[in-house]
Order: sequence, then C-alpha cells, then structure tokens
Amino acid sequence: MYNLKELALMDENGKRSDGRGIDELRSIKITVGVVKNADGSAYIEFGKNKIIVAVYGPREVHPKHMALPDRCVLRCRYHMSPFSTDTRKNPAPSRREVEISKVMRESLEPSLILSDYPRAVIDVFVEVLQADGGSRCAGINAASVALADAGINMRDLVSACAAGRLSDNIVLDINDLEDKEGDADMPVAYLPNLEQVTLLQLDGKLTTTQFSECLEKAISGCKSVYEIQKEALMKKYFGNEMELKEEA
Repeated sequence: MYNLKELALMDENGKRSDGRGIDELRSIKITVGVVKNADGSAYIEFGKNKIIVAVYGPREVHPKHMALPDRCVLRCRYHMSPFSTDTRKNPAPSRREVEISKVMRESLEPSLILSDYPRAVIDVFVEVLQADGGSRCAGINAASVALADAGINMRDLVSACAAGRLSDNIVLDINDLEDKEGDADMPVAYLPNLEQVTLLQLDGKLTTTQFSECLEKAISGCKSVYEIQKEALMKKYFGNEMELKEEA
C-alpha cells in the first residue's frame, strides 16, 4: 500500500515521487555471465527491478515435432518469483506472465538471425526476483544481452524502455507507483542501429500529439539503455583491455 504522501506523483517543481525529473531514467546496472551452466546469461537492476536471465541453445528441439526445417524456434518464459511483489504471488504461471512471455519472444525475434539454426531451439528464461514497474522492459534488456552472451547471431541488440503520462506531463521510465496511479503507460522495444520498433504497447489514453511525444521519449530512453547494454558486454569480453586504456 502507498501512503498519501507517496501518491503525489509530481510536485510543484516537476519532481516525481522518486525524485527524478520527467526525462530521467532510473539507475541501471547490468552484469553479464552470471549463470555458469547457461550458454548465456545476464542480471539487471533497473530501478528496484531485479531480474536474472539465462539462455540455453541453440540445441535440439524436444518434442521433435516442434522443430522448423528452415529456422530456429525461440521460446521465452517470463516468471515472477512468489516473493517478487508486495503480496505473495502464486508460483503458477498467471495469464499476465503468459502474455509477457509471448510479447518478449515477439520483441526479441526480429533481432535474431534464426535461419542460421534450422531444426534447433533457443530457450530464454526470465526470472523476476523483485518487481518495481517496467519489468517487461527490464527483462527484454537483460534477455537481449544474454542472447549476445550466448553467441547467437544477431542483427542488433533489443533495447526497451517505457514512457507514460502523469496528468499533462509525458515522463520517461514509469515506475511501479506511476504505472498503477498514472494516466498512461507505453512500453517500447527498439533496435537502435536498424531504427526499428519491435514492441509497442499502450495502457491508458493519449491524444495524437501525446502519443508521438510519448513514443519519441521512450525511444530516446531505449537509446540510453543501449549504451549501458553495450558497456556491460564489453566489460565482460574486453574488461582488461578497457582498464588498460583507462589507465593509459
């Protein structure tokens, strides 16, 4: 439950409930290669979201009748741990988790060259340890990094961020309180190099002008996230070289 003080979504100085301005992202930290037995993995802290992703594959499809002769099958499983929310969540998959699993798969597929792995499968497991609004975007960011860590052939990384409306203000990176009490929420996933949107959802109402502003702001957030994703991958694979350059 939120108290009345927290429910002031924006003060007279334009500061939001968590102290950010309208164009500020929450703090983001990505660590690559956290699950030893996985082919690729990543851990992300996006605000108070804490999410771990493991990728397995390409590997043989089971059951075999699901195999496709000309491309790889991508399977995504998004799951929220029972302790990830304020009240205990039922560990069984909910309709929301099934929907987000589908949304994540569809947002990641355009970035992958699946035709390079016919009759195989790539499994992506997304486990939410702590949720704080925008967990689907945070999960997509970590999943894309984990796929790159697994060595999957990719056209680009997928970067995701949400924007939304609080009264008359379009704000970047909606948190949990703003998601529940705000007027609109727009998660967006984006391929920055290809300039393609792979996910766009909207919960709430926006005018045509607000929609354009919201989309533009979300894409700018995606571009900022993209730099953090690249830095996390480079830190794992070129960490020593980067340290030597900084020292020089």
